[in-house]
Amino acid sequence: MIAATNNSHKLEEIRAILKDKGVEIISLAEAGLNIEIEENGETFIENALIKAREVQRLTGEAAIADDSGLEVDALGGQPGVRSARYSGETGADKDKKNNEKLKEALKDIPDDKRGARFCSAIAAVYPEGREITAEGYVYGKIGYIEKGEYGFGYDPLFIVDGYGRTMAEIDLSEKNKISHRANALKEFVKKLR
Repeated sequence: MIAATNNSHKLEEIRAILKDKGVEIISLAEAGLNIEIEENGETFIENALIKAREVQRLTGEAAIADDSGLEVDALGGQPGVRSARYSGETGADKDKKNNEKLKEALKDIPDDKRGARFCSAIAAVYPEGREITAEGYVYGKIGYIEKGEYGFGYDPLFIVDGYGRTMAEIDLSEKNKISHRANALKEFVKKLR
């Protein structure tokens, strides 16, 4: 199955979670593709389907895609499907700029109003036309400062409910058990049967 992502962090998580389920994942590069797929859907599921359908169409092989992001209660669910592009930055400083913009947007928001959730949508598209979608979430709140060395994106600001630590303070093996992507992939695997 070809993973419709150029994000090495997402690819690593998807591979790690699905390898025990007997699903072999290959990257776009391993499939000989060097493409960027425009994510213009209004929901995480729509974006995941756009990516999986395009890779399946181009290769004729089964494809899996993830679209994920952060929804912050005090911001009406933003940054949402625009999480990766929240600051408008696209270069190497993207995560840093996104986190700075988020901290600025929440600077006057008290602790009890900083609730948030990470959302992940998984879509798989098969050559015969079958499509499987699944969603997963992890809940928490947005901290005031970045903490931790693991993860990427908003992980250093996202304090996981019940853990008292940011997602970036949780090592990859533990994160792969509790993350939004892990939860979505668990739902996906149930639907494979």
